[in-house]
Amino acid sequence: MGDPLRHAAVAQLGGSPRRRYYRGRDLARAVAVEDLRAITHRRMPRFVLEYLEGGAEEEASLARERGAYGHWRFMPWQLVDVSQRTLATALLGREAPMPLVVAPTGLNGLFCHHADTSLAQAAATCGVPFVQSTMSNDTMEDVARVPGLRHWWQLYVFGGDEVWQELLRRADAAGCEALVLTTNAQIFGNREWSTRTQATKTRLSLSSAIDAALHPRWLASTLLAHGLPAFSNVVDFVPKDRRGFFETAFWIREHQPASLSWATVERIRQRWRKPFLLKGLLHPDDVRRALDAGVDGIVLSTHGGRQLDWSVAALDVLPEARAIVGQRMALYVSGGLRRGTDLLKALALGADAVLAGRAVLYGLCAGGAAGAQRALQILHQEALDAMGLLGVASVRELGPGCLRAVRDPGPCEQVPKGGTRRSSTSPAGDAR
Repeated sequence: MGDPLRHAAVAQLGGSPRRRYYRGRDLARAVAVEDLRAITHRRMPRFVLEYLEGGAEEEASLARERGAYGHWRFMPWQLVDVSQRTLATALLGREAPMPLVVAPTGLNGLFCHHADTSLAQAAATCGVPFVQSTMSNDTMEDVARVPGLRHWWQLYVFGGDEVWQELLRRADAAGCEALVLTTNAQIFGNREWSTRTQATKTRLSLSSAIDAALHPRWLASTLLAHGLPAFSNVVDFVPKDRRGFFETAFWIREHQPASLSWATVERIRQRWRKPFLLKGLLHPDDVRRALDAGVDGIVLSTHGGRQLDWSVAALDVLPEARAIVGQRMALYVSGGLRRGTDLLKALALGADAVLAGRAVLYGLCAGGAAGAQRALQILHQEALDAMGLLGVASVRELGPGCLRAVRDPGPCEQVPKGGTRRSSTSPAGDAR
């Protein structure tokens, strides 16, 4: 992923004109998601950034998520009436202003207080669904009170069956519209750079603690004012002596069964009668299996590049997955979305919608609910403008015919080299 200003060099001569992203406090001056990201990097301490940004091991899967978009170029049509453009679509049978979903992300309380509620408020304002993570820090009942929210629940299976059964009962009672089961996180990915910010499992390294203290605005609004966030939806399932922030996270990791299987999916399907999606599939065989599992949709995902390194990106397998499922179930992708043009490429390759993780979190870190809303607005406007330049008026007109694969991946992808740190950055939770 390299230098975040790598694209700017094309229009520069010897570094002139000088360019930099906006890093101030006026969200209206953030004209791209990368501006919100730059604000985030100014505001957040290093250990939080490593959690937000980083991937597993050499971060090759993380790099591929972005690089996959660079392998496709548009072939625009001209002399087309695009005066009445719309991104409106249907998600799980209900109208939505754009084919985008706010992805499930955990531990968001590290970024700001009541972060999950803020994400839900932004999603509701923009009319898109919000998938709340099992590892979120606000209760699902509190989030469900956000007016106008399309509330989906993401499920991690851990502990005994009684845990996921109770979470499903609560999600149903809270009015959650859909269930999203994460399938690729039963073994925790080797996220080396995030681990290096800690001296032990439950204590930051001295340098990380000093760096956190050098971010007083973040410190005052999070840890000093509210303490470390709690995993409010699952803490009652954790032994009383393991209910601290770090202790709870590691206890749940230790009790996620590696035996998760299609039989588990069947048991969950029997108990959850609303829309049910599987998140984390990448192999075509699993896509075929999902058709027979009675689920309503799948989300192709690498878990934000945070699980198996050197895996394909969701975009790499999207056309084949669409050929397999046809119109028999919803097909979503997650990972790497930063631009409205990314959204259009995914739709053209067969996705019904895209889940946005890090892009919205940058907005959250930059400005709470208003920042997350700004991120969604930027993506919407970019996509709408790009549709006009492409010569299409609605998402129904997008298809493989408007894209061409290119051999040169361009500056979007740089294959990481072992042992070399590309930046001081680092996705949070389930999908980035």
